[in-house]
Amino acid sequence: MPPTTPVDHRFACDACGANMRFDPQTNQLVCQHCGTTQAMPQTNLTGSIKELDFKRALAQRLPQADLEITRIVACDSCGAQFEFDPDIHATQCPFCASPVVSDTGTHRHIKPAGLLPFALDESTAHKAMNDWLGRLWFAPNGLQDYARKGRQMTGIYVPYWTFDAATASRYTGQRGTHYYVTQTVMRNGKATQVRIRKTRWRAVSGQVARFFDDVLVLASTSLPKRHTDGLEPWDLSAVEPYKPDYLAGFRAEGYQIALEDGFTQARGYMDRMIARDVKYDIGGDDQRIGQIDTQISDVTFKHILLPIWLAAYKYRGQSYQFVVNGRTGRVQGERPYSAWKIAFAVVIGVILAAGAGFVIANSQ
Repeated sequence: MPPTTPVDHRFACDACGANMRFDPQTNQLVCQHCGTTQAMPQTNLTGSIKELDFKRALAQRLPQADLEITRIVACDSCGAQFEFDPDIHATQCPFCASPVVSDTGTHRHIKPAGLLPFALDESTAHKAMNDWLGRLWFAPNGLQDYARKGRQMTGIYVPYWTFDAATASRYTGQRGTHYYVTQTVMRNGKATQVRIRKTRWRAVSGQVARFFDDVLVLASTSLPKRHTDGLEPWDLSAVEPYKPDYLAGFRAEGYQIALEDGFTQARGYMDRMIARDVKYDIGGDDQRIGQIDTQISDVTFKHILLPIWLAAYKYRGQSYQFVVNGRTGRVQGERPYSAWKIAFAVVIGVILAAGAGFVIANSQ
């Protein structure tokens, strides 16, 4: 039977009853009210994180222990779904800064198998974002000031799929070998000898095999993929077995990309890598791929959570979104432009060009 009771991730302080928060700097739970600290609980989990069988998941035959139901809130503006503190009844969406009223909805999903805990606290992430904004010369000054003085960033655990698979591929194609011939051509009324490169093609066939380990696929539609891709690389070797304690004080987004759709994206990456392997196997100076027939087996997956500090600001009616890798501090986000800064740069460019032209004219 699948789970029917929603899981509430609450971590009350033993001293005062207030909510505790995971502190990335000390790797322990800290009470925001009285300062009491609590060590992270030890688990009996050892070894690598368990991979789940892809076919069993598609057939909805996963064990109950690998499923859970959590309370979620959905943003009407951007569609984001994330876990919500049951004690809070209204807030702003961390993804688009739109007002959100808490919901009592639930989300039944595959339980995360692992996560990368936050390593940077909010102040460090905020500084990284401000430094990044400071390097964007064409960004409006008002936005930079607003971001520096604005509300705190939100720590979000963003959902990802990882896929493992064994592949064996047969291919047909052509190997190209370059050779050169000398020809006589007329240039400016004179006969000139030139070397012309040509390619001799020969039909080939063969097979390649590759095992894919931890092909990473974003399972969220709330963040632009170009931004999350820009936060890579992630050190997946440091992923720890899932413990809800790491979520204390943070939010966790529910996955919106279904498992099967996630594998479709992973398969696209695999196909590109296989095509590269085929070209390498064909060899020669140039390659043409005719057909690739890939057999894929032993497909397994994990649902994992990766840490991102997120800021969504509304400035002059427009939303701007910034994301910071919660492990490395790498920043990505919208790149707003100030019209007056661009106009000023154009004017300065015209003045400099005119000055250079004046100097050149006088020197002749």
